Amino acid sequence: METKDIAARIDHTLLKPDTTTEKIKALCLEATENRFAAVCVPPYFVSQARQFLEDSRVKLATVIGFPLGYTHSLIKVEEAKRAMEDGADELDVVMNLAAFFSGNDKDVLKEIQSITQLAHLKSKQVKWIIETGLLSANEIRNACSIAIKAEVDYVKTSTGFSGGGATVEVVELLRSLLPKKISIKASGGIKSREQAEALINAGADRIGTSSSIQIVNAPVTTV
Repeated sequence: METKDIAARIDHTLLKPDTTTEKIKALCLEATENRFAAVCVPPYFVSQARQFLEDSRVKLATVIGFPLGYTHSLIKVEEAKRAMEDGADELDVVMNLAAFFSGNDKDVLKEIQSITQLAHLKSKQVKWIIETGLLSANEIRNACSIAIKAEVDYVKTSTGFSGGGATVEVVELLRSLLPKKISIKASGGIKSREQAEALINAGADRIGTSSSIQIVNAPVTTV
């Protein structure tokens, strides 16, 4: 797989608590230079990142309800509104796992449906983080069923902060369960070119990683 094809699928990510304005500026510059798909930054930095990405084709993503997802739904909706007002193109929304594990699927659906409808009215996209490392295969199937009803744009595997990260097996499972119109973002623990290529080949449309530069600068291996 050519480097440019991998780069075009990468969400260049920086979500650590010690993130600074200078680090966000560098992130945006790296994303522009390498033609990454997007940067993913904390909500606090969205307006600044919008300025750093001026005249760039790189999309600006941020996180909602991150990283645990159990923030009150009304707060998550307001967080989404503010993020879009600040300039976010894409919203990576953490599923309310507390509600999901309690069997309150209607509440889970209502929340993500509300955010997705709001985003679509503004021509923005939603990536729904379901935290696959904490879910059984049947629970993943249930989450995908909710994602289909909510008409999210992406199902994202992980936050990288809880449970396991993305695997080829889980991406293949997601691809088998979701219609083609719903894309897949693999994230969590992706540090090498080999991992990225394997996940893309398994069906991932986006790769969320903080090791983007390492991945695109890695030598191409040939068989």
